[in-house]
Amino acid sequence: MTKTIVHTDDAIPPMPIFSQAVISRGYVYVSGNIGCTKDFKVVEGGVKAQTRAALENLSIVLKAAGSGLEHIVKANIYLTNIKDDFAPMNEVYAEFFDKASMPARTCVGVAALPLGANFEMECMAEVP
Repeated sequence: MTKTIVHTDDAIPPMPIFSQAVISRGYVYVSGNIGCTKDFKVVEGGVKAQTRAALENLSIVLKAAGSGLEHIVKANIYLTNIKDDFAPMNEVYAEFFDKASMPARTCVGVAALPLGANFEMECMAEVP
């Protein structure tokens, strides 16, 4: 199996124990992204702001891999308060995708996320 590690200085830097993304067999697997700044401070503004920041960062990583948000085939989302944050998260999430070709998606509630974030997303996308 051949795999290529994806790294771009334009995106939030990864923790030293994982890569921003990995390309293998025509797909890019992007590590989880929370809505934080490059100095690892969670953005202010709640789940909507965190969702927007994380998706913007995912877009940067996907572009570095030769892909893009429009090529996502599967997304996994994690929310610390799924009851209150599911609807507002979906409002922002929908802004980033063509309604006619939404990726498959799972969204689960979790007890906690890194840095106290409310939102995290990882994805798998085609590399055209």
